[in-house]
Amino acid sequence: MEQSSKNPSTPMNNTTESATGTAAFAARQKRIDDVIALRQPDRVPIVLNSLFWPTRRAGVSCRDAMYDYQALSGALRQALLDLQPDAYVLPHPQMSLGPTMEIMGYRQLKWPGQEGVSHDVPFQYLDAEYMKAEEYDDYIFDPTGFMLRKYLPRIAQVFEPFARLPNYAALYYTRIIHYTRAYAIPDMVKSFEELAKAGAEMGRMLTQAKKFSDDMAALGFPLIESATAIAPFDYFGDYMRGSKGIMTDMYRHKDKLLEALEKAAKLLPEAAIATGKRSDCKIVFIPMHWPGGNMMSPKLFRQFYWPTMRQVALTLIDNGLVPCMFWEGDCTARLEDIGDIPAGKAIYFFEQGNLFKAKEVLGNTVCLRGNVPSSMLISGTPDEVRAYVRKLIEVVGKDGGLIIDGSGGVPDEAREENVLAMFQATREYGQY
Repeated sequence: MEQSSKNPSTPMNNTTESATGTAAFAARQKRIDDVIALRQPDRVPIVLNSLFWPTRRAGVSCRDAMYDYQALSGALRQALLDLQPDAYVLPHPQMSLGPTMEIMGYRQLKWPGQEGVSHDVPFQYLDAEYMKAEEYDDYIFDPTGFMLRKYLPRIAQVFEPFARLPNYAALYYTRIIHYTRAYAIPDMVKSFEELAKAGAEMGRMLTQAKKFSDDMAALGFPLIESATAIAPFDYFGDYMRGSKGIMTDMYRHKDKLLEALEKAAKLLPEAAIATGKRSDCKIVFIPMHWPGGNMMSPKLFRQFYWPTMRQVALTLIDNGLVPCMFWEGDCTARLEDIGDIPAGKAIYFFEQGNLFKAKEVLGNTVCLRGNVPSSMLISGTPDEVRAYVRKLIEVVGKDGGLIIDGSGGVPDEAREENVLAMFQATREYGQY
């Protein structure tokens, strides 16, 4: 690749790259579209993908980032102007949840400012058993009824009265009318009042998030994702059965787990498809927590994980969307198994493992994203970052098909000089 004449020590300009935001947006979007389709772009694209790094950089605490929508937007706007990425992740839907979760009495996360939690630490998921092993039959028979009357009451205080909701599948004709009395129970009335408050707060947040993304589009910055989805195995492992439960279920409840995975694979893409079709950005981000080699054997991966994950991915592709699968852990041993999807229709984002080997095996099938190590961005030097980015570009970026990113995005604790080095090196070495 041709080396740019740009001096890497020159500070980045706080203006858009071209005279108009429209032209800058079109040029950046074309780079992303080209690498996804496995075409060679004019330059290797790089994205800004982070949660609390931009806000910490701006002196905003983690709690304020989750409660003050304007503070988050201001910090991210400055980071975008300083770094000039080709696309970015809009963090508001993941971060600006504090007010709504507080209204709901939400239980699956601990977040900054709660009792016993510092104001300046990231939120943490609470791994627990939210679904019992004997309830697979309930989910398989009636997923909606199970979610409304059993699951939701366990994950948030506001949903507790839902345990007494009528089973409408068992009602008919005037009995449906009779059971409206359930909605007059005082705690049910209060539940709906609190849900209305939560909904209004969430509406305010999402409206501001949409305004922010529109404003950034006008300045020339496209999104790198518009929706999220999940692997069916992760859906049950992370949010239903918990780590211990899902690991034992592969042996003690194998058939029920497989049946539930098949059911979930049909249901889970629905929300992502609806969101993706409303957006100009067609990329759907799919974080995948369980496929790493340290989590399950190749046999278990082929039996329990990949078939239904592939089904979700193909459903998204069939609906004109681009699945961006974030392979957490070291998935190098999976490379030979995961190439059976249409070429030029997906992004594989590897957290760990050998991205150079992934290029050999999957380079003609999927666009690769990553994977500047988090450890290097946190504790390395700018020269180390620059050297690693250059190697990624020269090897993985050969002929296209590469998006530069941190291995898990930009970590909250990353040194600013290292992040700057990653962006500068991409521009310096990434010209085709």
